[in-house]
Amino acid sequence: MKSIYNKDHNLELIERINRLSPESQAQWGKMNAAQMLSHCQGPIDVAFGNLKLKPNFLIGLLGKMFKNKILNAAEFKKNSPTAPEFIRKEAIDFEQSKKELIQKVMLFSELGEKAIKSSKHLFFGEMSFEDWDRLQYMHLDHHLKQFGQ
Repeated sequence: MKSIYNKDHNLELIERINRLSPESQAQWGKMNAAQMLSHCQGPIDVAFGNLKLKPNFLIGLLGKMFKNKILNAAEFKKNSPTAPEFIRKEAIDFEQSKKELIQKVMLFSELGEKAIKSSKHLFFGEMSFEDWDRLQYMHLDHHLKQFGQ
C-alpha cells in the first residue's frame, strides 16, 4: 500500500491533483472538481486537529465495527457516505482549493506522523498513525480516480 507520508507517493498524489482542471468531469457522484478538492481537505483538517466534528454515538459504534473492513479494502466504494461537514454544494474557487489541498498533502511528507494531531476519528474512533495514513491516502486516491486521475 502506498503511503501519504512517503515523499514519492505524496508527490504522485500532487501530480494527479495538478492534472485536474475546472472542466474535469466526475465519473460518479455529484461534486464538480472544485467541490471535490475542497471536500478532500475536510478529512485532512480533522487529522491535523483543525476541524472538530460533532460525535454521534450510533455512527461511532457502526464505524468501530467496520473500521478494519473499510481500511483493509483495496479501495473505497463509489458513492460512500460522508460526514455532512464534508459535503460541498456551493461554488468553490478551483485554483484556490487546489492550492490549499496541495499544501495540506505536502505536510504529510514534510512532517510525517507529526502532521497528525488527532488520535480520534468521528466514525472509526481511535486511530493510529498507520490508520490515518491509510485512510488519507485511500480517500485522496478514491476522489482522484473519481475524476479520471
